[in-house]
Amino acid sequence: MVTLFAPELAFYIDGNNYDCIYDADGIKRVKYAYDKGHQVASHTWSHAHLPTLTWDQQHDEFWRVEPFGEYNDLVRQVADARGQTLVNWDFDSGDSVGKTAAQSMALYDQIAQSHPSTLLALNHEVYQQTAQVVLPHAIAKLQAAGYKLVTLAECLNLPAYKFVGQPEVNNGTWTC
Repeated sequence: MVTLFAPELAFYIDGNNYDCIYDADGIKRVKYAYDKGHQVASHTWSHAHLPTLTWDQQHDEFWRVEPFGEYNDLVRQVADARGQTLVNWDFDSGDSVGKTAAQSMALYDQIAQSHPSTLLALNHEVYQQTAQVVLPHAIAKLQAAGYKLVTLAECLNLPAYKFVGQPEVNNGTWTC
């Protein structure tokens, strides 16, 4: 997890891709991010390619967690029927496709220099170099370029959560 001078971040968590969200470590990571003031959002249950799924299959993925980066009209309809908002990034650090930390930092240097009016960046904190090397560099670089770093909810002028309840205790029925 990121424990530096970072502003609140949005952590998009999937249910059963890198590991199971219901494992003890997965539960701790979600609670830690939430307790530190970060937004916790979802990134599909299984990282499925939603445009290839039926309405029912998409609904199941949304029921568990929301979609990642791919969408079409049917995905929009499913999200709308559930009162959910689709969000996509406009800058990718490339960490998930094998970019080194140096390459990702160079991409941040380039985007900060080109200075688009807004920036929604995609990074994967499951990669140690991203969390410990790239993000501190990106935050410093973007702040130095005059960007105000805000949560996704602030950016979209939406509430951070549809609802917030008390954490439940895993009674052994939670499985991936």
